[in-house]
Amino acid sequence: MQASSLDGRDFSNMNLENADFSFSSLKGTNFDGANLRNAKMRFSALDQTTFRNSDLTNADLSFSSLLNVDLTDAKVEGANFSYTSNERSFRWQDLNLIGMLQNQGWVGTAVAIILGALFLYGMNAILFFSAAIFYEEEPVRVTLYQYLVLNGVLSGIVTILLTQGLTQLMDVFMKRLWLKHLILTIVVAVSNILFGLIFFNYFGTEIFIAYGNRYPDEAAQNAPLYWYMWGPISVANAFYYIRRAGQQLSRKISDQEYQLLNLEKLKTRAELDALQARINPHFLYNSLNSIASLVHEDPDKAEEMTLLLSKLFRYTTGRKTSDYFDTIENELEMVETYLQIEKVRFGSRLQFSVEVQETGLSQLLIPKFILQPIVENAIKHGVSRMAEAGNIVVKIYEENNWLHLCVHDNGPAFPETMGAGYGIKSIQDKLKLLYGDLARIELHNEPVKTVNIGIQRSAIG
Repeated sequence: MQASSLDGRDFSNMNLENADFSFSSLKGTNFDGANLRNAKMRFSALDQTTFRNSDLTNADLSFSSLLNVDLTDAKVEGANFSYTSNERSFRWQDLNLIGMLQNQGWVGTAVAIILGALFLYGMNAILFFSAAIFYEEEPVRVTLYQYLVLNGVLSGIVTILLTQGLTQLMDVFMKRLWLKHLILTIVVAVSNILFGLIFFNYFGTEIFIAYGNRYPDEAAQNAPLYWYMWGPISVANAFYYIRRAGQQLSRKISDQEYQLLNLEKLKTRAELDALQARINPHFLYNSLNSIASLVHEDPDKAEEMTLLLSKLFRYTTGRKTSDYFDTIENELEMVETYLQIEKVRFGSRLQFSVEVQETGLSQLLIPKFILQPIVENAIKHGVSRMAEAGNIVVKIYEENNWLHLCVHDNGPAFPETMGAGYGIKSIQDKLKLLYGDLARIELHNEPVKTVNIGIQRSAIG
């Protein structure tokens, strides 16, 4: 399907894995719910295209136009959005030299030929005068060539300095590009005429008189003054164009980096949402069954458990703090509420305590629900398997610039290979997304069974 016109087509919910839409027009196309894993959409027009709930894992959308694209709930893990644009796909003011050179058709070839010819012409002129100065034996010609080379170098310096100075002023006070080039042309032409006259009066008069006397019939002596202005004018306009194109390219790259950063943030947010701990449905099921059994046996305990369960759900749904962070104080309150509910269910078989080394630590922000899954595992894989009383200790302390969040229990030791059921992998992923290498999780059986989450103090706001 390369280089195809597929505007407005409906590909919703289709399996398009590994499909190749490169260089195609896909404006207004519907890819809702489609499988586009590893699909190629390079150099494509994707304006007004919808990718809602689609799978773009490892898809390549580089160098494509993405004006008003809908990526709601799309999976973009590993997708390549390099050098994509969210601006209009074509504008005359965007027609630039780099774009023309990238054109593989006759336009790009013609521009490359012209630039190549001008470059070689200029290089040959430089080599010619340099060779003439070194190898010419006639002193009048050598003196003239030296004068011309020095005049050209100084004229180039004046032209570049003027262009640099005018660039900043014009970019501030003028908007129209043609007007900028016109002003630049006039200023450079007038300045070089004045410079040329001054330089000629001081250094060139005798040289040109001597040359005219010795070679009176050479046609080059009859060239009008304006003929020599095309060089500085061309250099000034080319320099300004290249400088402006470079600024636009830098701005576009910065915009791209910003867009990619936003996409990365969206991707991270989606991953965090997926990893965000929710109340285990089995826990809810067990709690409701316990409440039902206590209604007749012990109504007070049933009421207590119902209130605790309500408090727990308020924490999970009603907090106004950051989406992914809360204070240690609030996190421990939620953990204690959870343990109190489980204590109603387990009775004297469950004992627990919560310890914070310093009161100042209570206001530090840590990831939400980072402790509750570990405590839940301690009950599920520890206390529930013991005939005697189980004991869970949640301990928060700081040591060597690391904040430690520890959960001890006296249940069976951790096996050699931890299974996915322990939830450790999800916590590792969350810590990696939020802190990178500045956080870790460790499991120990000695001296006591412990799950220890360590976060570098500098990473905590």
